[in-house]
Amino acid sequence: MTMSTLRHYLSEHPLIVGFRWSHAQSWGSTWSFLFTSISLYVLLSLLLHLLLSLLRPSRRPVPLGPIPALHSLCMALISATIFTGILFSAAAEIRDTRWFWRRSKTTPFQWLLCFPLGTRPSGRVFFWSYVFYLSRFLHAFRTLVAILRRRKLSFFRLFHHSILIAMSFLWLEFSQSFQVLAILLTTCVYSVVYGYRFWTAVGLPGACSFPFVVSCQMLVLGSNIVCHVGVLLMHLMKGGCNGIGAWLFNSVLNAAILFLFLNFYVKKMHLQLLVNNNRSKPKVVVTKKATAT
Repeated sequence: MTMSTLRHYLSEHPLIVGFRWSHAQSWGSTWSFLFTSISLYVLLSLLLHLLLSLLRPSRRPVPLGPIPALHSLCMALISATIFTGILFSAAAEIRDTRWFWRRSKTTPFQWLLCFPLGTRPSGRVFFWSYVFYLSRFLHAFRTLVAILRRRKLSFFRLFHHSILIAMSFLWLEFSQSFQVLAILLTTCVYSVVYGYRFWTAVGLPGACSFPFVVSCQMLVLGSNIVCHVGVLLMHLMKGGCNGIGAWLFNSVLNAAILFLFLNFYVKKMHLQLLVNNNRSKPKVVVTKKATAT
């Protein structure tokens, strides 16, 4: 497949160019669906954890076979596709609207941070934002895999996945600024993380999974903070960015995720340091002297 063909199917296809976020036409686009789906996700996770605790009190993991590897492979491919699609689509939008930006003295980077007031959720980038929103439900499936394999249910995981679904919905509902950069950062990192998880799930050698995955997640959170500061500055300098109310709500949620993640990260790293210190301590071998009788 040539680059021009790939660009056509990912940014110039009529379904992509003519996309429009609508409660009547887009699946999963209503507020009732959002609240119902998140509630079902939380309840299903709690119910599965409770049933396993009652039926398998030994806390032994449930064998899942190739399911975790297939899930990681699907997420890696979907994330790479969304990243490529929204990258091509953003470039096409910049190309088609550059004449208008020259009048308002707006640069492409400013557009990535701050949508003009009155922006509607239609066109190329919002199509891929919609695909990203739908992919969050497949991403949340990892919670069930973690419960079955590790027999653990963490509040942070439930909160994180629920917030990701809600935030991606708000991006579309209010044509929120900054979402293009957020999707590019997230899908780029997810394609690497889930590719690595697939690599290790099929038995290939890899580094310690926890530091690698957590470092990638820290990279996304740190980049989001920098971009959020940029959106605020653009909003004050340009006289307003579209969807700033939803952006403010997302900023609060991102701050909560960052706080929980740092707390989780510090505890895990402290536990890992204790384990490494115990392993590095020399073992004392006590030998008994033979006594003559």
